[in-house]
Amino acid sequence: MSSSQAPEDRQGDDDTPGDLRSVLVTSVLNLEPLDEDLFRGRHYWVPTTQRLFGGQIVGQALVAAAKSVSEDIHVHSLHCYFVRAGDPKVPVLYQVERTRTGASFSVRSVKAVQHGKPIFICQASFQRLQPSPVQHQFTMPTVPPPEELLDCETLIDQYLRDPSIHKMYRVGLNRIAAREVPIEIKVINPPTLSQLQHLEPKQMFWVRARGYIGEGDMKMHCCVAAYISDYAFLGTALLPHQWQHNVRFMVSLDHSMWFHAPFRADHWMLYECESPWAGGSRGLVHGRLWRQDGVLAVSCAQEGVIRVKPQVSESKL
Repeated sequence: MSSSQAPEDRQGDDDTPGDLRSVLVTSVLNLEPLDEDLFRGRHYWVPTTQRLFGGQIVGQALVAAAKSVSEDIHVHSLHCYFVRAGDPKVPVLYQVERTRTGASFSVRSVKAVQHGKPIFICQASFQRLQPSPVQHQFTMPTVPPPEELLDCETLIDQYLRDPSIHKMYRVGLNRIAAREVPIEIKVINPPTLSQLQHLEPKQMFWVRARGYIGEGDMKMHCCVAAYISDYAFLGTALLPHQWQHNVRFMVSLDHSMWFHAPFRADHWMLYECESPWAGGSRGLVHGRLWRQDGVLAVSCAQEGVIRVKPQVSESKL
């Protein structure tokens, strides 16, 4: 990464004292050391599927990997595969292998294990700061600032108050509203009910961790971003199809991230998501996390399994 320091705090009103620290730091990503390069992670939020949230596993694996490198090198990429469903009833063990420690780059391999079998494998690459005159990035989309948008809870409440909402959407929105997720979201250009049948496989929303993290170690902000990056990501591939099909099974197969610039995960970032392709019971999604000042902080990619069944029309008789 280009710097070990997070950007200056331009959101002073959001910085609350340590007693309101983000649960992502104090609980979800706070691993218990068991031995050298061996850690145990516990669960905070479990989806309605009763499978472990993929972002939690990615974030915890990156925490474990980061503990095996020196403070002056920082993660620049990670590549992961989800190989078995996680069991929410038992903790996860994270085994770190110090694959290579070089002068500029270091690689760590992490295996997440439950019931004696790997459920997840990951390779993370770390780099010592190396300034370069070769620099460019895309331009951040022009969108309303988060201060002008409804929070997710208020938006869902507005949808549910509409008497014409389809039962399928009402059930789905109530499930979302019941989640205790340690993430805040504000959707850009939320669709009206009449637009839900004509969506493109694209979405944008402002996102940040709930609570206060502070500048601290940039590695921790990257771990929090890894957790955040998996939330609602694969669902982007379903947006054009959700009115025709019910999801029978949807899980991540792999997840990759590239970290470009320092950021604060407890500050609003724009998550720009799009799905360039879906087929063969799989969907591919790309994502970009932008700082509010227009700097591209993180890029993401994921492929997942998507199995659906046709919607059953309700009888009007």
